[in-house]
Amino acid sequence: MSATVGVLALQGDFAAHAAALGRVGAASLEVRHPGDLSGLAGLVLPGGESTSMLRLMEGGAWFEALRLFAEGGGALFGTCAGAILLATRVVPAQACLGLLDVDVERNAYGRQRDSFEADLASALASPLRGTFIRAPRFQRLGPGVETLAELDGEPVLVEQGRVMAATFHPELAGAGVSPVYASFLRLSLGVTPV
Repeated sequence: MSATVGVLALQGDFAAHAAALGRVGAASLEVRHPGDLSGLAGLVLPGGESTSMLRLMEGGAWFEALRLFAEGGGALFGTCAGAILLATRVVPAQACLGLLDVDVERNAYGRQRDSFEADLASALASPLRGTFIRAPRFQRLGPGVETLAELDGEPVLVEQGRVMAATFHPELAGAGVSPVYASFLRLSLGVTPV
């Protein structure tokens, strides 16, 4: 596999994402500046706190760089706060990239103390385990958005073209090979994981 996947390293557990990518055979690079996107096949936007991430992106031309990256064929995978940043619309309102045709509600499952783990219904793996920490919820999916995993009938992992988003934290799934990252490589990057 020759594709290198960046992990946005402004906030969140970017090291865990890099480790998960490594377990499926992908080379990864920490992305700290818009110029670091050059030459990457894909980018993971990790969880964290979306308003804090927006503050860290101010003045750095991040939004323009990420849109150009997507327009140029770069694949994107947002988890939790990263999913919020990719959305078309956020509730309560905040800035977003509009690269995934979804409406997403921030902190929809409650506060930090309301965090939980659950088995998800998915064709990727059975069961697929999800960790939800101050998780958002997809309120609306556009017609081109495909559901890859559900929790109690609600979408929690979706894909549209070369953009994937999860409202949970797949990087916390443990030391094994994650079917979520394998799917990102296969479906979004067009490469077969090891």
